[in-house]
Amino acid sequence: MTHLPDSPHLPGVPDAQAAAARLAQLYEQLTPARLAQLDDYYAPDARFKDPFNDVQGVPAIRAIFAHMFESLEQPRFVVTQHVAQGQQAFLQWEFHFRMKRWRAQVPQCIHGGTLVHFDAQGRVTLHRDYWDTAEELYEKLPVLGRLMRWLRQAGSTPLPPSPPC
Repeated sequence: MTHLPDSPHLPGVPDAQAAAARLAQLYEQLTPARLAQLDDYYAPDARFKDPFNDVQGVPAIRAIFAHMFESLEQPRFVVTQHVAQGQQAFLQWEFHFRMKRWRAQVPQCIHGGTLVHFDAQGRVTLHRDYWDTAEELYEKLPVLGRLMRWLRQAGSTPLPPSPPC
């Protein structure tokens, strides 16, 4: 495992900014072969939660990423920014992929964010993904998409008419 610099504010505690940058680099360079390195980035009992999964432990986290590579074509993350404070960070990202079974020729992109907490070694103890499954996924499906778009429109606040120019 790479040694992370100490936080300038908490001597002896790894710098969360450096840990977040290191994690962002992992996500952007993630391949099936690199899944074996997750032990260097995640604590043994780390928790991973997203809209579809809630698991604990590196083997279970590795299985989620392996399933991603098995289920999708060319999945890749682009971390657009990250902020760190204390022993946590938030990464904003785009997830690019193509479906294998449906509209395989159409590139897909999901926008989301990940809250991570780090341990004293700079490894992730909590990984919590936030993204809108309705807008980013369900609205793109044929039948369900029509219903989700209708629900979004029905639940949105009506805007007053714009004044004439």
